[in-house]
Amino acid sequence: MIKINLLPHREAKRKERKNAFFALLFLSLVIGGVVVLAVGGFIANKISNQAQRNDFIKAENARLDSQIKEIATLKQEIEALKARQQAVEDLQSDRNQPVYLMDELVKQVPEGVYLKSFKQTGQRVVINGFAQSNERVSELLRNLSNNSPWLERPDLIEIRSTGAGQGKDAKKVFDFTINVGIKRPRDKEQAAAVAAKNGDAAPKKP
Repeated sequence: MIKINLLPHREAKRKERKNAFFALLFLSLVIGGVVVLAVGGFIANKISNQAQRNDFIKAENARLDSQIKEIATLKQEIEALKARQQAVEDLQSDRNQPVYLMDELVKQVPEGVYLKSFKQTGQRVVINGFAQSNERVSELLRNLSNNSPWLERPDLIEIRSTGAGQGKDAKKVFDFTINVGIKRPRDKEQAAAVAAKNGDAAPKKP
């Protein structure tokens, strides 16, 4: 006996497939939403961590800038204190400069040279005197330039022929003016240190 199914099975299957499709679509939406939320939360967490790191770096940079400013201020204060200390030491050493000057002039002035006056302005001294000849003046310049540990860089400002004495005692002399520098003790020490360093650096002869 042949059985014939008269129910609308095609429509039922179509409806089942449609329901399955919508269920699968809904499930995909749910899964997609969960994935999006998870990824978004992960990215937001990373962004928050990076923002905290950036804030930390900014705070540390600001702290370092403040420390750098403090160090720069301290350096300026140290330099100012050193300058004051050096000024005090220079004042103390400058009080002895007339003694050094007089002692050096006695040692370096050759025979035939007579000093009339000298005047110190800062670290330069103007010396005025008479010499029997130009050669005596040249000798004085060489002595001041090469033989004196306290005097340096002599410059001949003026030299002129003039007469000294009257009658039988009249004679021709040369009136000269020399400008020479006077060293401070620290300048002398620095020059000695440089000379010693250059001597150590010079190649030794076999």
